[in-house]
Amino acid sequence: MLCIYHQISNIAAVVLLTAKVQEYYEWSVKQRTNIQSLLRPISGRTLATVNTNNSTYKPNIEARTPPYPKLLKRLREVRRVLGSSRSLTLAEKILYSHLDNPEESLLSNTDNGLNIRGNANLKLKPDRVAMQDASAQMALLQFMTCKLPSTAVPASIHCDHMIVGQRGADVDLPESIKGNKEVFDFLESAAKKYGIEFWPPGAGIIHQTVLENYSAPGLMMLGTDSHTPNAGGLGAIAIGVGGADAVDAMVDAPWELKAPKILGGAEVGATTSLFPFSKRHIPYLESTHRSSIASQAQAIAESPSLHNLLRADEGAHYDELITINLSTLEPHINGPATPDLSTPLSKFAGAVIENNWPETVSSSLIGSCTNSSYQDMARVQNLVKQASAAGLKPVTDFFITPGSEQIRATLERDEISSTFTEAGGIVLANACGPCIGMWSRTDGIAKGEPNAIFTSYNRNFRGRNDGNPDTMNFLASPEIVTAMSYAGNTSFNPITDSIITPSGKEFRFEPPTGAELPQKGFEQGKEELLPLSGPPSPETEVVVSPTSDRLALLEPFAPFPESDLEGLRVLYKVTGKCTTDTISAAGPWLKYKGHLPNISANTLITAINAATGEVNVAYDVDGSTSGIPELAQKWKDQGKEWLVVGESNYGEGSAREHAALQPRYLGGRVILCKSFARIHETNLKKQGVVPLTFANGEDYGKIDALDEVSTIGLYDMLKNGGKGDVSLRVKKHGSGEEIILKTKHTFSPDQAGFVLAGSALNLLANAKR
Repeated sequence: MLCIYHQISNIAAVVLLTAKVQEYYEWSVKQRTNIQSLLRPISGRTLATVNTNNSTYKPNIEARTPPYPKLLKRLREVRRVLGSSRSLTLAEKILYSHLDNPEESLLSNTDNGLNIRGNANLKLKPDRVAMQDASAQMALLQFMTCKLPSTAVPASIHCDHMIVGQRGADVDLPESIKGNKEVFDFLESAAKKYGIEFWPPGAGIIHQTVLENYSAPGLMMLGTDSHTPNAGGLGAIAIGVGGADAVDAMVDAPWELKAPKILGGAEVGATTSLFPFSKRHIPYLESTHRSSIASQAQAIAESPSLHNLLRADEGAHYDELITINLSTLEPHINGPATPDLSTPLSKFAGAVIENNWPETVSSSLIGSCTNSSYQDMARVQNLVKQASAAGLKPVTDFFITPGSEQIRATLERDEISSTFTEAGGIVLANACGPCIGMWSRTDGIAKGEPNAIFTSYNRNFRGRNDGNPDTMNFLASPEIVTAMSYAGNTSFNPITDSIITPSGKEFRFEPPTGAELPQKGFEQGKEELLPLSGPPSPETEVVVSPTSDRLALLEPFAPFPESDLEGLRVLYKVTGKCTTDTISAAGPWLKYKGHLPNISANTLITAINAATGEVNVAYDVDGSTSGIPELAQKWKDQGKEWLVVGESNYGEGSAREHAALQPRYLGGRVILCKSFARIHETNLKKQGVVPLTFANGEDYGKIDALDEVSTIGLYDMLKNGGKGDVSLRVKKHGSGEEIILKTKHTFSPDQAGFVLAGSALNLLANAKR
């Protein structure tokens, strides 16, 4: 699904707030159109200690401008195919204007264009690709096999995932650069060779950097990270994908997307979300070197609807309209263990008691890619100043993560950073740090010790932040998290409750204020943290040592056999959530992202055994036990292929394609579950793994670990381009009883081709040679 925020002038999907409620709303509900961040250095450079605001920096705005003439021309072609009277939503206009062949995509399997959503397989040509350092390694290793001299579209690499947060940027960043030098050198040399813009370690988090530099109204971008839709705050369609999908765009192959349903609401899209271009975007674009883009976008937005790429047509149809009454909306806290467990602030104290959650807050962390704008930090500064004036200091560890060097430098100039540090806060590097599990805690919390942390991050899966499965991460706005750092109590309500000051008085926070944009403009920051860019340099050597434990060239996967699969065995039956963190853990494992054999040793290591409740305990046919990846490797060595059985939304949480690559590498051929997360299902197909869902969800109870499975109709379905049904013949372990389970699939013709070839990369590499 794809979500579009409605402007009040278009659809009454939002109710205006009273002034007082708006104060509280702005305090605690994050709007993803915010924009900025802070600090960093790079592999071939040294960490600077002074701020060098080089006003001569001139980014290549032409390369960052969406190809508006081309998009408008394609939109006219779409009008011809669908009829000029057809009303289109904003999302449809942007998507369809990026079609490789509108007639082929819009008229095939859609009742001649009448039923596009949910039926059409859109073949799209994105404008840009962005990759973070952890996923870029595998994306580039795949791209290199195609033997092309450069990327077909502008691309960027952002070194943000492999930097530890612990003692502060000045210490953490140089140590992280030293520890990851081999990987950073690989990424930088590959960027130089293929003409990819390279943002070194410390430059900022990918999503904040994209918002400050690349996102633009009408743009379509792929990003190798699930939070890529953050760029939708500037009117772009930005979609999180795996590395193999990014390679499609980089080699000029059409990228396929099942035409999504279109929702009118706020941030509820499963594919992406975008906010329509408005005049509120113009000051931000102008303050970030993009005045010409703002002018072009404004001209397009004011043109007649028939030729208007940046406005929905009057009468456009939405599959669902979501109305939010902001006058009754209050701040929420989400968690623990999942971002979709949401509790209103007014009821959170009761939830703490009811669920026996820890009453003490052990650590408070603000910032990250989507919650580190200048306004975020200015409002937090206001809260810190209020508390400091009352003689209060945070009673928990208080960490601040700027989203980019531009934000960091601006916060430093405006004395916002000093407000934090004087209060006892620690400013971390401009990187993901604790959000992605790169957090080395120094507060004495031992692994296995129950504790509660509050963060303004995006994900809070069990064990994600610090490797401790008993750390409960509660997600909230930066303002709420900051207030909690002063209370130190999970039951504290900063809107209604007071804190006793050292002088014995009651202190209550006032709703914070903060400028949306800095009055003096943005500071550029350290010159050595500016991106490296330029034309492709074919003579640049990209070295991957055969003895490296961090990087390894890829060996092609074998093609699909010319028959159905026989004798598969269920390696593991998972119960409960099985996220991409479950399938391929981050944290200390990030260092192996470029080495498939090594990182495969973490496959499913936090998955819960449905039969026993044990974590990472798998049983072989002889009754012996081992870890899941150890048993998978053992079966692979024995030539035995396998499948995994899971529950609902299997593979949720991120765009991590390693969660598909690792099972494939270890001999996995099928994943069978009740439902899949969109990105993960696509990633599995790209790597030649067959994702199937139960036709009847209750059949989950009929199949168990060690059962023997053969497919019925799978090969014919693949040969027929995704047409046909697939069933499974299950021979029960022990009893030998045989049952037939019906399944469902979502294969398109192209995706069937991926599996037959062994992987999408095999198909692509053969076509490009």
